[in-house]
Amino acid sequence: MTAQDIIRDLELLPHPEGGYYRETYRAADTLETAEGRTRNTSTAIYYLLENEDKSHFHRIKSDELWFFHQGQPLEIILLTPGQPTRITLGSDFANGELPQAVVPANTWFAAHLSHRAGYALVSCTVAPGFDFADFELAERATLTQEFPQCPELVEQFTKAVL
Repeated sequence: MTAQDIIRDLELLPHPEGGYYRETYRAADTLETAEGRTRNTSTAIYYLLENEDKSHFHRIKSDELWFFHQGQPLEIILLTPGQPTRITLGSDFANGELPQAVVPANTWFAAHLSHRAGYALVSCTVAPGFDFADFELAERATLTQEFPQCPELVEQFTKAVL
């Protein structure tokens, strides 16, 4: 099975942050956030990155759980005070790969294939549920100021402003 087979069979669409996705679940129950917004209690998506695809630095206002399904190892990079945190999703547990990981709410993060070849298919769940109103794609200049210790990483995982 190829990435293109999965994209076709799972009816994945291009995602604004990079890669491909399709929402698979949106809870009927809702709640009110601290900001007074109404959100579904949970959402889930399929997400696929292929070869040199990357999920550019972005953040959301909810915790996000990532679950590895198949393919090549996927590295998630979280920008935290000090040095970035790197988590590798995959099935080689003996070498530190994990089948799931949590990205805390309001954390800048990006993702890419560890070996930059093949594909990785994962699922992501968000609680409270995902809403594009809570999605922020990083601007290179702003992120460079906030994290001056990793300018190469910021440049690699942000889109250039034209």
